[in-house]
Amino acid sequence: MKSFAKFVKGMAGWLILLICICLCLYCIISAVFPLEYYEIIKTYSGKYDLDTATVCAFINAESHFDCEAESHKGAKGLMQIMDGTALWAAEEIPLDDFQPEDITDPDTNIHIGCWYLNRLTKQFDGDKTLIMAAYNAGSGNVTGWLYNEDYSPDGKTLEKIPYAETEKYVKKINFYEKVYRLLIKVNFYE
Repeated sequence: MKSFAKFVKGMAGWLILLICICLCLYCIISAVFPLEYYEIIKTYSGKYDLDTATVCAFINAESHFDCEAESHKGAKGLMQIMDGTALWAAEEIPLDDFQPEDITDPDTNIHIGCWYLNRLTKQFDGDKTLIMAAYNAGSGNVTGWLYNEDYSPDGKTLEKIPYAETEKYVKKINFYEKVYRLLIKVNFYE
C-alpha cells in the first residue's frame, strides 16, 4: 500500500511539472505570436481574398500587434502603412471622411493593409516572395529586381533578394505564416 501511495505522489509531482511546462509554453507562444483584432483580420482578409494567417504574419512582423507603432520612416499602425499609401488607398477603396490620423485605428489600418496586399497580389501574380519583398522594400524595387538578370533570370521570380533586410523579412513572414496557420487551425486563441 505504501508503494502505491508513493507512486501516486510521484505521478502527481510529474503531472504538476507537466502542467507548469504547458502553461509556460502557452505564455511564450502567446507573447511571441499574439493575435488581437482577429475578427477585423478575418473580415478584411476575406474581403480581399487573403489568407488570415498571412495577414497575422504581416501584422506581427510589422508591429507585433501594436496599433500605435510608428517606424523611423513614418509607417504607422498595425500593418505599418505610410501616409502616402494610406491616402492613395482611402481614395481607391474608397474610405469616406478618411483623415491621416485614422491610420492607427485597427479597423482602418487592417483594411488598408489588406487592400494593399491584395493589390500587390494582383501586381505580382500571386507570387508570395514578390509580394512579401514588395511590402517591405517597395513594389518599384521588386519590379526593378525582376528586370535584373543577377536577381531574376526569368523576369518573373526572384532567385536573389539584394537587400539583406528584405531577404530576412521574407523568411520571417514565411515562418510566421506557418506558425499562425497552425495556431489558428488548432484553435490556440480560443
